[in-house]
Formats: sequence, structure tokens, C-alpha cells
Amino acid sequence: MTAAVSPGERTAAPIAAWPAAGVDSFASARAWFAAQGWSPFPFQEEVWTAFADGESGLLHAPTGMGKTYAAWIPPLVLGPAGIAGVPPPLTALWITPLRALAADTGLALARAARALQPHWTVDVRTGDTASSARARQNRQLPTALVTTPESLTLLQARADWRERLAHVSAVIVDEWHELMSSKRGVQVELALARLRTLRPELRVWGLSATLANLDEALACLTGVRAAGGRIVKGLDAKTIEIATAHPAIIDRFPWAGHIGLKMLPEVIRAIDGAQSTLVFTNVRSATEIWYQAILAARPDWAGRIALHHGSLERDVRDWVEEGLRRNKLKAVVCTSSLDLGVDFTPVDQVLQIGSPKGVARLLQRAGRSGHQPGAISKVTIVPAQALELVEAAAAREAASQGRLEPRTPLRNPLDALVQHLVTCALGGGFVPAELLAEIRTTHAYAELSDAQWQWALDFVVHGGASLNAYPEYRRVVIGDDGVARVPDAAIARRHRASIGTIVAEASINVQFRNGQRLGHVEESFIARLGPGDCFVFAGRVLEFVRVREMTAWVRPAASQQAIVPRWAGGKMALSTLLADRTRGLIAQARHGIYASPELRLVRPLLELQRRWSALPDEREWLVERIATRDGHYLFFYPFEGRLAHLGLATLFSYRLSRAVPRSFSLTVNDYGFGLLSPDAVDLSLRDLGRLLAAPDVETDILAGLNAAEMGRRQFRELARVAGLVFQGYPGQPSSNRQLQAGSGLLYDVFAQYDPENLLLAQAVREVLERHLDAPRLGLALARLRGSRALLLQPARPTPFAFPLMVEIFREKLTTEALEARVARMVEALELAADSA
Repeated sequence: MTAAVSPGERTAAPIAAWPAAGVDSFASARAWFAAQGWSPFPFQEEVWTAFADGESGLLHAPTGMGKTYAAWIPPLVLGPAGIAGVPPPLTALWITPLRALAADTGLALARAARALQPHWTVDVRTGDTASSARARQNRQLPTALVTTPESLTLLQARADWRERLAHVSAVIVDEWHELMSSKRGVQVELALARLRTLRPELRVWGLSATLANLDEALACLTGVRAAGGRIVKGLDAKTIEIATAHPAIIDRFPWAGHIGLKMLPEVIRAIDGAQSTLVFTNVRSATEIWYQAILAARPDWAGRIALHHGSLERDVRDWVEEGLRRNKLKAVVCTSSLDLGVDFTPVDQVLQIGSPKGVARLLQRAGRSGHQPGAISKVTIVPAQALELVEAAAAREAASQGRLEPRTPLRNPLDALVQHLVTCALGGGFVPAELLAEIRTTHAYAELSDAQWQWALDFVVHGGASLNAYPEYRRVVIGDDGVARVPDAAIARRHRASIGTIVAEASINVQFRNGQRLGHVEESFIARLGPGDCFVFAGRVLEFVRVREMTAWVRPAASQQAIVPRWAGGKMALSTLLADRTRGLIAQARHGIYASPELRLVRPLLELQRRWSALPDEREWLVERIATRDGHYLFFYPFEGRLAHLGLATLFSYRLSRAVPRSFSLTVNDYGFGLLSPDAVDLSLRDLGRLLAAPDVETDILAGLNAAEMGRRQFRELARVAGLVFQGYPGQPSSNRQLQAGSGLLYDVFAQYDPENLLLAQAVREVLERHLDAPRLGLALARLRGSRALLLQPARPTPFAFPLMVEIFREKLTTEALEARVARMVEALELAADSA
């Protein structure tokens, strides 16, 4: 008989000693650099030496400064050479957050490998990888594999993953800032913990361009028990020029989108004056609108301008990226799908439509121009409303000071933990005590309690307290040898098909009747369409024909009148950093200081606000009571961003209604929020103190929200990730309605029969954190309690109040009626301002 060996003991042979750093260690790399006309930067040399000395770390450097080769050269030069016709086994993993980046990264890595390690093979494995390539990789993995978090997790779900990854000695995680604050980042942390158990001397390096909390980012990457870890900072001298497009007229009564396409002539002139331009928008709907508007203004640019966003079909995005590489496109209108390291020739300039809402996002996008060492990056902010000029000035000031927003990593997401347990059970099985110790080495689960661990283990083994009677929820069995495995082949197939649900959204394909696929939109949008309705998508006006089998069949529309899809998450919130700097600039304006061109442009608006009401100082906040024919408004201006304002509006409306029963309509933007009531609301400074009071804040917010329904909807995502509802096999997805019905039934079962189920608590926590930005809300409440409130009663709507009023009208009126009413209001207010 042979003794049973637990999965934790089946580690690979020790890593062969890598060459120590020495004067000639990277001579071949330096020679290859010289042949390209390059010379290694000191930060690149520092990474090379640190890697050779066995260190892991984080490289933080601006976009386009050479991070890729800083991280790639050490495993390439110091790794096994191989022999002709026999490449070395899988030695290096390169993890990228986007499938769009994988192909370009693979090309860049292969280029260096051909010169420095000609026997190495480099390949890509993502959800877009063709079946023939997958079959080839199943037979033999390449020496270096570019992959995504989901695809790496799928590899670890194989029973033979230890043998297939037995020689991996280096992992590079690209664009770490994009991953670390998400469940996909947690997925990477868990996968790296598995690899470290297998390969204790594994070297892990992360690459980032825009991070403030570098120490925390390093801990997430290397694990909380790692000894040391190196933070390498790249060149800080990259010049970024941030300009602002000036509207011809600055309205004193702005509203969201009121400038909008009025800036089209300036955008056209900017594009016309450059060889190549990226036009960034914050949301996919704006991408479609601006692409159509530019093409309508310059039809001679047809074929030379394009659009790019994540909902377009892969071949469409490939065509655009190839056009950028070959300098065939004059302009591309895009979203964050081109934020990151897609490899294309640097463009001459970047235009940012609307406020970037964050300094890091602005610098990331600016880096797509001058995307090479020594080049100047140029970005111009095109404001969508007048107050965004203040945001633009705040962003340039923060960028000049080198200030960036931190990324907050997640803690103890139990749905991701449940998924990981099933993955480990599939990947050859696990011994619970050993896996718990491994999981606690990650930053995400370093504080995982014994009770939480036991709940998660019971959940996958027994189905928890309420699902233990159903075999499909008893996914893992702990055998007599103490090893947990998945014995059911059907459960295994379903789990492997569900690993990507961390990022999946319920969507529906858009396809011509001839079979050509254009991409996908949210099912909730398509559900509102009837046959014959027209909408804009993929740069075309389409007529909706019908839906069948999760596909929206369309044809080219004869009419050019169309609606634009609105994707979920369309409204970005102003970052904490930008909100703080915006408040500072408003305070300066209160004292007559207009130091920047943007502030001087918006000065008439701010001075009118000061005359009719007030401009709050740094330690003040403004509250306005305004009566109109629509009712009685209360306007509050904390300047904390729309998510925190939604939480404050919910809290205030609930507490006011609890004191005296009444109903409110809520409206929020990045600068403040408004409550509209049909009856007058008496409000004193003492009342404001009670609204801000600390006790029971979270309970009151949840009571004011439709918390049960929001929790139910949030639970759908958790149920998908945890494998409780099945999203369907590739090509056979379940509908959004089916997923909601299935998760809703489970939610009700848990609420009634298992109220202590930890996924219910997580759903509530995620509602608070994701939809209301609970940590920031807490800081905002603390700041407001320590600030002086200015409680005023202007005679008419002020410049700050006007955009909030328009948001309420927007919910009630069609576009034409809204614009007509807004125009009448603006005319009346302008007359009042001029007469005053």
C-alpha cells in the first residue's frame, strides 16, 4: 500500500536556482535594447536586479514608460533556454485585466522572446481564444502564457493543474490598479496563493500607472505573509499637458449636458488639426452619440474615424486597434476600453468629453498620447456643463501635485470564496485545514474568521441550512481520506462554465438577419423596444425586428431618428480627491480668487451664486430652501460626489419623513442633492444637527431605501458568483429574467429559512458600499458635523440649484418638453439676474 498524499503535499520540485544578479546577467537584453535604439532606464535596471535577487514587487510608472520590458526581461533572460524544437515548459504567466490587452501583450512579449530566447513559445489564452488554440494548449502549454484572471482560475480547476503549472517561476500582473479593488482582483489573489503553495519561491511582479496606496497594493499582490517586497517607482518626469476647451458662452444656469454637443465645432477643429486623436467618453452611450455627431459633421471622414467600447463585437474592436497601429484612423471615439495598455502607435492628442471624475483616470487616458519615454502627453477636457470647468481646474491642480486616488481592496467577499472552494475541489481536491491556511495568506481573506470559513465550507458541502435537501447544491464531498472533491461531472461542467460570472453582465446579442454580430447590450434596454423601433449601436442606426434565443435581430434603419442605449453604471461619481479640490476652489472663489483660466471663465456663474445665495468656505456647507410652482425644494451642497449624496439624500428624507409623515422626490449630482416636497418643510440649524446625528445611520439609510429590493438585485450577482444560479453554457445563456427569478427564489428561501446566511449580509453590505459608497458617506457625515451650515432661503433657483431641478424634470418629461421648459426657466432667470 502507498500512503495517501494530500493535495497540499503534492508540490513541484524546488525551483532551480536562477542566476544571481551580476554585471553580465542582462548583457543580452542591453544589446537588444541598443539595437532598437533604446537604453534601459534606472528603474528598469532596478526591477531586473531585484528579480534576479529573488524579490517580488510592484512597479509604478506612468503609461508608456517601459513597464512591460522592465518586468518581462528578467524571467525571459534568466529562465531556461530550451533546445531547438523543444521549448521549455510553462515558466512565466502574464495576467492582464482585459481580453483586449492580451493579444497586444502577447505580440510585445513574443518580439523580445524571438531575440533573446528563440526557443521560447509565447501564447494567449482568454475567453476569445479559438478552440484550435485551446486544443493546442491542452496538449502543451507555451513557455510564457498571457491570460486573464478567469482563464487562470479555469486552469487551476483542472485535476492536473499542479503538473501543468509545475515549472512556473514568475507571474506578472499587468494594470494591477484595475484589478485590486474588484472581485477579479480577489480572484487573482487566490490564484497566486495557490501558486505559492505549489512554488514557494515564486516571483510575482505587478505593474501599475495610477495608484496612491502602493504599500497596500503590494500586500494584495504578494500576500500578507510575504517577506519584504520591493516597490519600484519609474520616471516621474513624464510631461502631461492638461488643457480645457472653452465654450463660446458660459451659461450662468448650467444643467447636465447643457453644453454637450455645442462643443462639437471645437472638437472637430481639434481633430482636424492633428494627425490622430482619441476622443474619450465616460459611458458607452456618449461614445455612440459623439461618433454619430462627428460623422454627421464631417461625412468625408467616413472610414477614417471609428468607435470602440466593450460592448462591440471582438472583430470590430480588433479592426479599430489595427487601424490605430497602422495610422489609418484619424480619430477614435472610445470609452475606458482603450484606457489601458493596448499596443498601438501613440496618438497626437487625447480629448476627454466631460469631466474625467478622477485624476488617475485622466492621467491614464492622457498617457495614450505620447505613449513612449520622453514624449509629451496631451489631453484636453471638453466640459459637458459649466461647473465641470471647476472640476477640470481641480484635476490639473491635483495632477501637478502628483496626487492620485487610492484603490480600496475588497475584504472577505464570501461569494468569491465559495466559488474558489469549488474550484479547488475540482483542481485535484483540497484538505480544508491546509486550504484555510493558504487562503489566509491573501490580503482579501487575512481576517477571515473561523465562523466565516466554516460557513463557506458547509455551504459547498451541505448546501447550507436551507438547501441541504437538494443534491445540486451539495457540490463538494469530503472523502474518507479528508480530501474535498467534486464527484459529480454535471456540477463540474456547470462550475467551469460559471467561473467568468464575476464580470459577466446579463446582456443580449445584437445581430443582423444575415448573421453578422455587432456586439451586445443590456437585456433591460432591448425589453423596452417594440418591432420597428430604432436605436443607435456600433455606430449605426438600427431597426429592431425581434428577440429570439437571447439575440436581438436588427436591420439597417431608414430613419435617422433613434434612441441610444443606456448601459448600467453610466454615471461615474466624482472621486474623493477631486471633490476635495473642487470644494477648495469654490472656497477660493468666495474670497474673490479666480487663479485658473477655468475659474475665470466660470466666474460670472459663481459670482451670481454668491449674490443670490452663498459660496461655502472650506469649513462650511450650504443649504437652500426654495419655493417654486412645483413645490418646496431643499437643496444641500456637500460636494462629495453623487454616490455619497444619494446616501445622504436617503438618510435626510427618511429622517424628515419619520418626524412628520411626508413624501419627497430625490435628485442628486456630484455637487449636491435636492428633496422636493409638495408641502413646505420647516428646517432650522438644530434640525440639520438631527439629520446629521450619528446613531443608527446605516439602519435609517436602509429603511429609507427600497433596501429589500436592492438587496435582492445585488444578491443576483452574489448567487451567480457563488454558483447558486447557472448562467448557462457558452452560446446558451440564461435570460436576465430567468437569473433574477432563480436568485430571487433563493433570496426568499434564505430570508425565511436561513436568515443568518452570510450571503444576505454581504448583499446588504455591497448595496451600501457599491451604490452609496458607504465609507465615503461616513467621512462626509463626519466632515459636515464639524462644518458650519449656511441655511439660506433664496428668492429663486440659484446656479447650484438649477441642475438639480432639471434632473427632476428629466424623469417626468420627454427630451423635447424638457428642453423647452429648461429654456423658459433659463430665460426668466437670466432676466432676473440682469435686472438685479
